[in-house]
Amino acid sequence: MTNALFWLAPLGVALALFFAWFFFRQMKRAPEGNARMAEIALYVRKGAMAYLKQQYKVVGIIFVFLAIFLAILAFVFKVQNPWVPVAFLTGGLFSALAGFFGMKTATYAASRTAEAARKSLNGGLRIAFR
Repeated sequence: MTNALFWLAPLGVALALFFAWFFFRQMKRAPEGNARMAEIALYVRKGAMAYLKQQYKVVGIIFVFLAIFLAILAFVFKVQNPWVPVAFLTGGLFSALAGFFGMKTATYAASRTAEAARKSLNGGLRIAFR
């Protein structure tokens, strides 16, 4: 029983990643709207990526200092578990990846949601929620 429960989390993660990929591909196939909507969407994407790049620069500096601090506490002073800096680094990395992919998905979906909503409320909601 314990062995089966051990594999439940990785299976759930794999299933969630598959559906995220599937819905992203579905969203990307939806029409982006007329030329003006596509132009505005491009500007929004560029602005969002510029914002994210600047944010990651600032957060990255603080992140490096905190990782070094936690490593010193773990390996020099031995006041905490050595896995703490590793967990901090992996957590920060995956948080940054989630933010990046979330921003990419949101900016790609915005004009497509608006275009789908012009045709039907159900179509707009379907893209927006997925």
